Amino acid sequence: MSFSLIQEVLEPLQSMRLIDPHTHINPHQPASKTLADILGYHYYTELAHSSGMPKSQIEEPGLAPKEKVGRLIPWLTTIENTAQYSWLLEMCQVFFGFQEDRLTVDNWEALYDRSLKQMQAADWEQHVLDRSGLDQVYLTNDFDDPLQGFDTKKYVPCLRTDDLVFHLGKATVRERLQKATSLTPTNAAELKDAVGKLFAHFKANGVRACAISLPPDFSPAAVSAASASGLVSKVFAGHDLTASESATLSQFVFWTLAEYCVEYKLPFDLMIGVNRRVYEDGVFQGQDLYDSRTSLIQYKTLFNAFPTVLFPVSVLAETSNQELVSYSWIFPNVITSGHWWYSNIPVHIETDTRARLQAVPMTKQIGYYSDMYKLEFALPKFAMYRRILAKVLAEDFVIGRRWSVNRAVSLGRQVLRGNVETIFGKCD
Repeated sequence: MSFSLIQEVLEPLQSMRLIDPHTHINPHQPASKTLADILGYHYYTELAHSSGMPKSQIEEPGLAPKEKVGRLIPWLTTIENTAQYSWLLEMCQVFFGFQEDRLTVDNWEALYDRSLKQMQAADWEQHVLDRSGLDQVYLTNDFDDPLQGFDTKKYVPCLRTDDLVFHLGKATVRERLQKATSLTPTNAAELKDAVGKLFAHFKANGVRACAISLPPDFSPAAVSAASASGLVSKVFAGHDLTASESATLSQFVFWTLAEYCVEYKLPFDLMIGVNRRVYEDGVFQGQDLYDSRTSLIQYKTLFNAFPTVLFPVSVLAETSNQELVSYSWIFPNVITSGHWWYSNIPVHIETDTRARLQAVPMTKQIGYYSDMYKLEFALPKFAMYRRILAKVLAEDFVIGRRWSVNRAVSLGRQVLRGNVETIFGKCD
């Protein structure tokens, strides 16, 4: 394989401006304030903990940012082989002028001090957006987010619904719903009205999608209002539900969300297969894992019942990607979406990308999203994906299919940005 050919495909992809269609950015503080914000990303804390760093040293209350970085640095030697370490180096080299190829106990303090000065600049956020080539960043907004105090055309609201579907049994969640909607549901119809008020609020503020992460044992199904009303009354009266009753109420709320996606013409992002708190003593956000027992057959009823709703689907396991490719092959409303979490390393991205490009219509693929918590991560993550995408396009299409470079680049542009605009709505 000619390196120059890959570079010929890669160069125009690198110059593209992007839309990041799924992140966990806080729009009120999107960029990092210190290097601790970057190294505090769960990938680094969980890998350091996995290597032997005590959890108490990572999560000590009141730990100063520089002290936290100093504690993590010695453990970075154990993860220099990982893709996550390469992201860290690329961020430090591009944003902070770091010229070495390793972070060590001897060089980290100079980097910390230099980066701190840069991050304190008033234009740091915009500098990161410009250097990363980002036009828009999609958010993950709690259902009761007032969506005030930020530019919703730059930081685009998306309605995250996990709490509504799976945690109405918690008094705090019910109180948040009541405060956000000024409604106290006593039956199924009133709960639907409350959810409808949330959708109307988000729609008025430029929402582009509804989104949820789903456990491996969840199966969407329609639940009648008559069956749900008693459960709604019971839970909002503060009574505990049985496991079976909770599952039924979750199905009712989930189905209600899909119905409102029809009404408001919104895609419904599904992130399928995460099993929470597998490692109960893990660091923050380092407790959850995928579960291969999940199958998209559990969603066949949903996909068939809502043909006008687009479902961008993310999965965690390689076998699940093959299944997703097949579902997107058959169902017009199933979209392959990104490379989520444990699939977000080069070996899995390359395999998944090849399968999708070889089998799924080119209009039905969202190539990548960063899933980031701080803006700085968009640059190395998208750079990683673009390099892999260019390699696949060069090998499988320019050489394998005898496409022109321009034609291969056009396909790359479509999965990188074009489909994001057609599926979620064109960037203003």
